[in-house]
Amino acid sequence: MRPLASRLNVMSGEGALSVFARAKELERQGRSIIHLEAGEPGCHPAEPVLAALEQAVRAGKDRYCTVAGVPALREELARYLGRTRNLQVGAKDIVIAPGCKIALFLTMMAIIEPGDEVLYPDPGFPGYPSITAGFEGKPVAYTLAERRQFQPDPDEIANKISPRTKAIITCSPNNPTGTVYTDAVQRRIAELAVEHDLYVLSDEIYARIIYSDGYISMLSYPEMADRTVIIDGFSKSFAMTGWRLGYAVAPAPIVEQLDLLAINTYTCVAEFTQYAAIEALRDTTGATPKMVAEFAGRREQFIRELNQVPGFRCPAPEGAFYAWVNITETGISAEEVCRIMLEEAGVAGIPGAAFGPTGGEFVRFSFASSNSTLHEAVERIKKASAAWEGAPATR
Repeated sequence: MRPLASRLNVMSGEGALSVFARAKELERQGRSIIHLEAGEPGCHPAEPVLAALEQAVRAGKDRYCTVAGVPALREELARYLGRTRNLQVGAKDIVIAPGCKIALFLTMMAIIEPGDEVLYPDPGFPGYPSITAGFEGKPVAYTLAERRQFQPDPDEIANKISPRTKAIITCSPNNPTGTVYTDAVQRRIAELAVEHDLYVLSDEIYARIIYSDGYISMLSYPEMADRTVIIDGFSKSFAMTGWRLGYAVAPAPIVEQLDLLAINTYTCVAEFTQYAAIEALRDTTGATPKMVAEFAGRREQFIRELNQVPGFRCPAPEGAFYAWVNITETGISAEEVCRIMLEEAGVAGIPGAAFGPTGGEFVRFSFASSNSTLHEAVERIKKASAAWEGAPATR
């Protein structure tokens, strides 16, 4: 057989999915597993969303539709972004995609040329460097260090900008750290983007899940309208993970290219899911604020209890639903901690290195489960911690 495309050799998978696969294998063996590895809300879409889905199907909304997305959904998204993020965008600025990953993938395909450098956060979503490399670009990491409360360092970003730099990826709230970038940090990144004529890909999938007042989008800053692409979707804020429904907000030249790429890949997104998504955005029952309030309570309990586990140290995240736990004081590696937790305690977490080298001394847990499930998970971890108690710290 002739060889496959070499570009696949530089791409990587996701640590969360490999942990999930092993956890499911143990479940098939009859083991009780608490899943804290997946980034998925523990609830389901609100009842009006489900009703709108059924109504759309019964009304025959199951045909090919507009490539960029149903106009009614794009118009509703424009109103939604104005209401929740104070952004002035129009339906023409929005392209609907079958999931955020596809929106991100095709946006990067439209932007990256071979040899282009793309700055991305480490730790961060593993797709950023993988997709960049797959398009023959060069991923260049900027650090989210614990000593800076996991905020980006604009001076580091400035020092890493070169004549080959094409784009900066930001993600606030960040996965996996839960950090919400400060106004000062984002403003300086925006200034650097303008100064060096760079695109900014702003991953805002967790924008509605924050535990402080207000959210500032990268698109809000001066002179960013022509260079910013927002990547967002319905998975996290509306508990619609399996629906595979995302979108990009982009300047006109990129929208045009995304339309072309959609024609050559997925054609269009399922029409009936788009009509149901309109109901999700309107959120007549207040499902999203209620979900975020639940997450806030779980965060308080889970972080408090995690900090009682020998060798664990975890600050409270400012957004998303992840606990980013420093395990240095356990004296063993994050991979070994996760192996012990899964194999001996039946608790699935993800070694931090899955999100980049800077995460090597951390473990990520999702606290999207119920309070009782989270409490049981910590109790199991405490019992398993005998395997590392007394071990010398790794630094």
